[in-house]
Amino acid sequence: MRPAFAVGLGRICPVPTLKHPGCGNIVTFAQFLFIAVEGFLFEADLGRKPPSIPIRYYAVMVTMFFTVSVVNNYALNLNIAMPLHMIFRSGSLIANMILGIIILKKRYSIFKYTSIALVSAGIFICTFMSAKQVTSQSSVGENDGFQAFAWWLLGIGALTFALLMSARMGIFQETLYKQFGKHSKEALFYNHALPLPGFIFLASDIYDHAVLFNKSELYQVPVVGVTVPIMWFYLLMNVITQYVCIRGVFILTTECASLTVTLVVTLRKFVSLIFSILYFQNPFTLWHWLGTLFVFIGTLMYTEVWNNLGTTKSQQQKADKKN
Repeated sequence: MRPAFAVGLGRICPVPTLKHPGCGNIVTFAQFLFIAVEGFLFEADLGRKPPSIPIRYYAVMVTMFFTVSVVNNYALNLNIAMPLHMIFRSGSLIANMILGIIILKKRYSIFKYTSIALVSAGIFICTFMSAKQVTSQSSVGENDGFQAFAWWLLGIGALTFALLMSARMGIFQETLYKQFGKHSKEALFYNHALPLPGFIFLASDIYDHAVLFNKSELYQVPVVGVTVPIMWFYLLMNVITQYVCIRGVFILTTECASLTVTLVVTLRKFVSLIFSILYFQNPFTLWHWLGTLFVFIGTLMYTEVWNNLGTTKSQQQKADKKN
């Protein structure tokens, strides 16, 4: 239960930092740097401990991981609202299923294919309604409305690419862990340490936002009493809670069944969505709620939660009869 609680806490808390427009790159860099330094000190033993999985496999994994992180963050700059961003990424389970059919030649039950239809319908509803909002909110002129819609389409394309890349990375990890065994702490370290040189290409953007962070309003940190720009305080809270979340995910993949991991991540995204709507005061219509419900129910159907609960109850009843 502790890893599951850590995943939920870590995913809900990071959202406030993203209230500052376009700060995704500096947030990602801070998260990667913190986890890499922590892993270098305590997991890699200052570089003296050799990896259990060859570096070349980690290099492939982190290339995909880094690409997904940057593209997902950059999508927020392309007229994509945070609730739509979260709902769209909730389709990762279905994207993984589709690539599993194509790459691993897997086959699933009709019950699970139904879940694909529900999640796809939910994402379509939310995407379509958000598209209408983007167009209607632009009242400057027809050209400005078209330009906003074009940026929104580009954002949807970025989210789709990141969704498929993330699913492919999941399949790659699955085959890798089967071959070399599961090493959660090691994977956590190398997944965040190896991509650090890639942030050189984002250095100017990171510096610009660091300057903007310095100009944000001052905030007195409780208990400590130190006064700092509030955006740096948000960033620190983001890094700490995201570390708790990511570490929890890596532990869950090694200690719990895939059903438990998928269910926890799904609930995490749903609660994050509600928190984002309340915090940012984003427009959320009845159609958006319907789409969210489809995504949530479809994901639960995929994990076969109800069947699993029914099996558990029947096993308990049999045990009671024996006693």
